[in-house]
Amino acid sequence: MQLLAAGGAPSIFAQMFGSGLIGLREGLETGIVVMILVAFVVKSDRRDALKWIWAGVSAAVAMVVVIFLIIHLGTSTVTTLTAELIAGLASLVAVVIVTAMVLWMSKAAAHISTDLKSGMSHALLTGGVSVMGLAFLAVGREGFETALLMVGYAESVSGSLWPLLGLLLGIVVAIVVTVLLYRGAVRLNFHKFFLYTGIFLIFVAAGILSYGVRALQTVGWLPGGSNLAFDISEHYDQSSWYGTVLAGIFNVRPDPTVLQVVAWCLYVVIVLYFFLRANRQRPPAPSDDGSATQAPAATDAGT
Repeated sequence: MQLLAAGGAPSIFAQMFGSGLIGLREGLETGIVVMILVAFVVKSDRRDALKWIWAGVSAAVAMVVVIFLIIHLGTSTVTTLTAELIAGLASLVAVVIVTAMVLWMSKAAAHISTDLKSGMSHALLTGGVSVMGLAFLAVGREGFETALLMVGYAESVSGSLWPLLGLLLGIVVAIVVTVLLYRGAVRLNFHKFFLYTGIFLIFVAAGILSYGVRALQTVGWLPGGSNLAFDISEHYDQSSWYGTVLAGIFNVRPDPTVLQVVAWCLYVVIVLYFFLRANRQRPPAPSDDGSATQAPAATDAGT
């Protein structure tokens, strides 16, 4: 199986850029959730609940790290074919979860703030453990998606550490942006941000799906491993800057199988259609200053 070897600057940039944008988007989604919960308890004069929110967030982060390490390290301690099988299955699971979350975010963005505040209101009445559980579930859901997506993404670019570094940098940037948003230092058009990064994630997920299909063909779980749709290896230099960038971000290869091409095309056409339709139908949400904006309701989370 031809995989991108880590080494050259274009390869490193491609792997870090793709995972960095994933970290930025997923980190900002998580940050918005935490920002809403924190702002709600502060405005409700229940600062005593903050420790339970941060406890839930910490537990969710710990769970995500454990899941990532179990899957990632597990593939490095088994035979090549078994690792290929695990990576292929993990890639397909990641694609399913990411697709569901991207489409869900498109529909739920307009009322996610209301839902979270309603849940926190009930949790505050129940007690600290309920607050912690709400924070854990809200953040854990986003983190679980990121962990699976990164396993599939990292495996598709040869399992080097550069994607992980890019992810961490993206998350750091997301944390900084979230803090600035909370303090009102910056404003962000959430609709455009999640629209464009959502489109990007769809194409990244399509590449991971293609990788997963090829991996399962390699171990014999799917047919057609020797049926190439085309082979432009003589004219397409995978070691060039464009080859490493396209392979590192979108898992493009010069010799895909017919099933890979069919899966990629069907995924992009179908998911992109539903994603764009959901975003087009979303009604404008009023912001704090009374202006209409396409941003999620999370824009009112600041204090």
